[in-house]
Amino acid sequence: MINIAIMGHGVVGSGVAEILINNNSRISERVKREVNVKYILDLRDFDNLSYSDKFIKDFDIILNDDEVKVVAEVMGGVNPAYDFVKKCLLKGKSVVTSNKELVAAKGYELLELAKENN
Repeated sequence: MINIAIMGHGVVGSGVAEILINNNSRISERVKREVNVKYILDLRDFDNLSYSDKFIKDFDIILNDDEVKVVAEVMGGVNPAYDFVKKCLLKGKSVVTSNKELVAAKGYELLELAKENN
C-alpha cells in the first residue's frame, strides 16, 4: 500500500484529493499497489465531504507517520510550505508539488535534499 498525505485543500488540493479518492481502483490497478490518501492537512473544516475523516490540522502527524511515503504539497506560497517540504524530505518522504513560487525560491535546495535523503 502507498499511503499519501496531501498538504492543502484549496482548488488544486481538493482536485488532487478527489482524483485520488474517486479513481482509487483505477489508479491502484495501474501502479500495481493500493493507493490510500491517509491525511489531508488543512486549517479549515470540511465536514460535508465523503472523506472528511482524513482531515488533520497538525503537520507533525504526517511528518512522524512512517507509513506515509508520498506527500503532495499543494498549499501555495513559500511559507510554511518550504519548512514542511524540507522536513518531509529530511525524513525520507517523497514530495510532489504544484507550487511554482516554492520551486522558484527554494527548488535547487529542495532537490539537493531529496537526492541526499531518498
